[in-house]
Amino acid sequence: MARTTGPRPDPLDDPVFAERYRAMNARDSRFDGQFITGVHSTGIYCRPSCPAVTPKPGNVSFYLTAAAAHEAGLRACKRCLPDAVPGSPEWNMRDDLAARAMRLISDGTVEREGVPGLAQRLGYTPRHLGRVLTAELGAGPLALARAHRAQTARLLLTGTDLPITDVAFAAGFSSVRQFNETISEIYRTTPGGIRAAARRPTPSAPSEGGAATLSLRLPARAPFDGRALLAFLSARSVAGLEAGGDSSYARALRLPHGPAVVRLSLTGTAEAPAVQCDATLADVADLAPLVSRVRRLLDLDADAAAIDTALASDPALAPSVLAAPGRRVPGAVDAEEIVFRALIGQQISVSAARTALSRLTEVLGERIDLDGFTRLFPTAAAIAERGHDVLRGPARRVASIVGVAAALADGSLRVDVGESRDELESRLLAMPGIGPWTAGYIALRVLGSPDILLTGDLALRHGAANLGLPSDLRGLAAHGARWAPWRSYAGMHLWRAA
Repeated sequence: MARTTGPRPDPLDDPVFAERYRAMNARDSRFDGQFITGVHSTGIYCRPSCPAVTPKPGNVSFYLTAAAAHEAGLRACKRCLPDAVPGSPEWNMRDDLAARAMRLISDGTVEREGVPGLAQRLGYTPRHLGRVLTAELGAGPLALARAHRAQTARLLLTGTDLPITDVAFAAGFSSVRQFNETISEIYRTTPGGIRAAARRPTPSAPSEGGAATLSLRLPARAPFDGRALLAFLSARSVAGLEAGGDSSYARALRLPHGPAVVRLSLTGTAEAPAVQCDATLADVADLAPLVSRVRRLLDLDADAAAIDTALASDPALAPSVLAAPGRRVPGAVDAEEIVFRALIGQQISVSAARTALSRLTEVLGERIDLDGFTRLFPTAAAIAERGHDVLRGPARRVASIVGVAAALADGSLRVDVGESRDELESRLLAMPGIGPWTAGYIALRVLGSPDILLTGDLALRHGAANLGLPSDLRGLAAHGARWAPWRSYAGMHLWRAA
């Protein structure tokens, strides 16, 4: 008996598919990194703006991650290099388990702690985490980490002249054989082939113990007001730890395998902005977490065009958005450091906070001698032990800072990118001396949460008044509801107006 089948459903009937297909057909670069186009007739996956001939809808699948495309048996397009684009803004916009896992995977947690360590950090069993990630993202934690390692390896191959064996281990692969097999499967070429195809590999300078100086170009999603962001960071720079100006910023930071120094400057064009990242690493194995943290610090993956369009719909904000398109929310390279910056700066001026933090770093910070920098920011343990001797101000305020340091040092308080906003703020508010402004500021900087309006901030409320907006807590909160889910970015415009 013959089996009858009905007509195949038209994929364009799915509104999400239809929207992505239109973006791909228009070769709209604004969607690069936000989703991946898998073309089953050719066996490759591309960025939405790939100049290749538009495939038929029936031959296309869309994926949120490169790992999902790999799991579907697709390889990366050699023409458009789909992983050489800004990352997805999804992982900051979302606050669910999948997004929290992606933030930790990008920071190299799987390479350092394995899938059990990742699951423990998130508070779930490895099996449940695998089920959720496969259902949500199309790939499990091992596959997602493998894709991230491959992208790091491609960055090293095209941006440095490190020996290929060093690239393999620096990217997190356990063996050169595993590295070669992964590169062949994903890119359909050899590591040497990727390097040969790169136009201008940038020299690296290896030194003893695996240290190296690397020069990389990190793409940003346009528009990008990088000058304002670097100026924000430079204005708060701590002596010995940071330095900068309106168009550059440099700092020392602590990474899993040792200290590093990163120097950032603006490059690219208005249509294709980028950041030049020159890094000196004690161990090149820290490249992946370094890049992840710099991208988060500078908010390079934000969907700036969508944010500006939404905020400009408010007549009070429209002139600021027009004058300063692509404003970003500054992130963090060290979550615990942001906690102490917020605690010390919560009731004093920027300059006074800078002086206090410089003194704290000078006395308690770990001494280094790396590319002109002399200090790392003090650890929570160091502040817990000697903070009473160094910190100045009311005794209750000093006691609260030292108390938070002790909680961070013994693990009873945890602050990292794997937290959800609600859980993080709840734990912070339970600590003596931490109020809503401090908890919100920490969540904004550490998690990159896009929808936090710090209505308790005096400068922000002055900016609101200058724009003709309500400047009282309730009035500003009520008006700001219309800016959701981009209230963090609206806050940057209010600070600008102040």
